[in-house]
Amino acid sequence: MLSKSKMREPKTFWALATVFSFLLITSNALAADLSKGESIVKNQCSACHKFEGSPESKFNLKGPDLMWGGNKYQRPWLLRWLQGKEELLYPNGYRWDSPSKGFKHPALSKVDSIAVADYFEAKLLDSRVKKNAIDLSEFTERESQFGAEIYKQFSCLGCHQIKEDGKTIGGPISANLFDSGNRYNVDWVYRFALNPQDFTPHSGEYLADLSGLGVRYLVGYLMTLGVDDYKYYEPWKSDAFKKSDAKNGAKVYKTYCTQCHGMEGKGDGPGAQGLDPKPAVHAEMALSDMPEDYLYNLLFYGGKSVGKSPNMPDWGLTIPTQDFADLIAFLRSNFKGEEAPKAEAVTKVASKGSGTCPQPRKTKSAPVSFQSKKNPLSDSDSHIAAGKALFMKKAKPLACMNCHGKNADGTGPLGKALKPKPRNFTCAPMMKDISDGQMFWIIKNGSAGTGMMAFKTLKDKEIWQLIKYIRNQSN
Repeated sequence: MLSKSKMREPKTFWALATVFSFLLITSNALAADLSKGESIVKNQCSACHKFEGSPESKFNLKGPDLMWGGNKYQRPWLLRWLQGKEELLYPNGYRWDSPSKGFKHPALSKVDSIAVADYFEAKLLDSRVKKNAIDLSEFTERESQFGAEIYKQFSCLGCHQIKEDGKTIGGPISANLFDSGNRYNVDWVYRFALNPQDFTPHSGEYLADLSGLGVRYLVGYLMTLGVDDYKYYEPWKSDAFKKSDAKNGAKVYKTYCTQCHGMEGKGDGPGAQGLDPKPAVHAEMALSDMPEDYLYNLLFYGGKSVGKSPNMPDWGLTIPTQDFADLIAFLRSNFKGEEAPKAEAVTKVASKGSGTCPQPRKTKSAPVSFQSKKNPLSDSDSHIAAGKALFMKKAKPLACMNCHGKNADGTGPLGKALKPKPRNFTCAPMMKDISDGQMFWIIKNGSAGTGMMAFKTLKDKEIWQLIKYIRNQSN
């Protein structure tokens, strides 16, 4: 009689044989697919593209090098591109010195596209591109805005087109980047950004003098383009903030902040003597009401990041994460805004709000080209509603109501400590003398000598919608 163990041996044998056969069949099928992809690449794609050797100047090529195609492209986009479902990357063709506008890239079948994509991923890899070389899991919206600024500051716009405010902008010399976040693999973009000349030598590719953080900002920004639902990291919702300690935050405040803002937050620290503008008077500000993202960005990235004084340092790299969270907890719990001082005698003329009216100002005039601008939007309810949403909540870096008040009368919780006081938009006698163009220019660029910051990230249409809403408050 056979033992149970021996009785199981045939079953074990056949199970192993089945697994081996499956792996063999799968391996053979994969090899067949790669063979098919290789055949297509060699017999069709290589007529224009280079797949081996060393990087060359684009002036020696008909199409871009694809030696690192397996690192470069996201698979879903690559499959769509190979099937002719994506727009051309180069507006005037790959070679700007011999334009080929109207060129149509050959399209493959779905089956052939999959075979080519498999071949790319298996064979067209570049050892210089390191996996997980950059981590964007904690990439913030403010960092993306820095990246957008770098993109223009370092002349990327000169060659690459993007879409801004519903319009295509930039030079049509190299690949467009409208959809770069859905097209490229982030590790390849990072390596390319470190030195584009490593991939396309002597072809006009620009090597920018960027810091490590600058490269992060630029790469992160490019990876958001075309991604409608990009999930930005919100550090004020992290574990460090959930367990913040205001008592420890008071110690952090004493260590780093009192040198300018004073021991009691009255803006009278020893460093304040030589500063213009003077440090913020925290004791008069309702920091408890300040939006989380604005307060975080102000402290982490510095005053200049939110249109405030560049004298306010960016403390993010200096103060440890937990101490930073504790500091914000202290600011919120300790500075809640003092009772506003008695207002000086003012004349109330046709004002719907409670703010000062009129408000004498010596605001710098906008350039003549702006003074003549008229709001191009109609007086529709939808435009006014959109303007209201921006005014009350959506405008960045800080919603207007925080300084100008929920009633737009200049009495917002954060405006109490500002000198001069924020504008009272309900004051009709004052508003009638301010042109649409002047308002547009001030919103876009800020107003020196006041607390009015620049709203450079707002789209033109959004600014005009804001102006529609503001005008509506004094009618």
